[in-house]
Amino acid sequence: MSTETGAWRMLHGKHAPAHTLPLRDRLALTAGLSAPFLVALTLVPFRTSLSHTNAALILVVVVVAVSSLGSRTAGVVAALSAAAWFDFFLTRPYETFDINATADIETAVLLLVVGVIVSQLAARARRLEVMTVTDASHLARIHRTADLVQSANSADTVVDHVRTELTDLLGLRACRFEYGTLMGRPPRLEKDGSVTVGRRTWNPETDGWPEGDIELRAYGNGHYFGRFMLTPGPGAVPALQARLVAVTLADQTGAALDTSGPVRGW
Repeated sequence: MSTETGAWRMLHGKHAPAHTLPLRDRLALTAGLSAPFLVALTLVPFRTSLSHTNAALILVVVVVAVSSLGSRTAGVVAALSAAAWFDFFLTRPYETFDINATADIETAVLLLVVGVIVSQLAARARRLEVMTVTDASHLARIHRTADLVQSANSADTVVDHVRTELTDLLGLRACRFEYGTLMGRPPRLEKDGSVTVGRRTWNPETDGWPEGDIELRAYGNGHYFGRFMLTPGPGAVPALQARLVAVTLADQTGAALDTSGPVRGW
């Protein structure tokens, strides 16, 4: 949003300074710079007997390992580092960045190209894995709440449960529920996951959360029962998918209130 620090911010269309990158991505960037160097240095005693093709394949494995741990940037850095140190340590003249043999030049270029392509594929696989885990987490929230709506003896139990879920899902500093009141005109989280401030549509992806608390209304069977008041936390705005899950949780709360009889505070 997310990303989002380097990786997180990139997911939200923004870039962040390196010191705000998640620890995993910072470690991957460090590994991208250092791991190819260390592996190439380890191969130096064997450079006269080890074919350049095999040496390049070993370095590609290093690039894949780095890419699977970090972002695309880390993978590209690892590919560049691998090509550079392959040239420096493993091709004649040794310990210079000159290459005399045409075959060695071709191998170095192929190492770079293959390393970059593989790093993109590995990073994409990692992102798809994260998305799958995130989707499963969202579904689990919805299922837990649906089960509670069916089994809870009190709608207040559902309200408290959803308050906790929303706080975790949206990274809120605080969340409270107001029964049957519509005081003031705070920013509102809409059914489509967008945010409105007054009559203006607010773009949370580019502008962040608006100032103050944000209301998320709970309706049941077309009737308004109350609203969650969301106090945003300091992190990035959650992705649209998470905001749509929040709307679904509010609707489930409304359904629970609709079947519970008279609502407290009315």
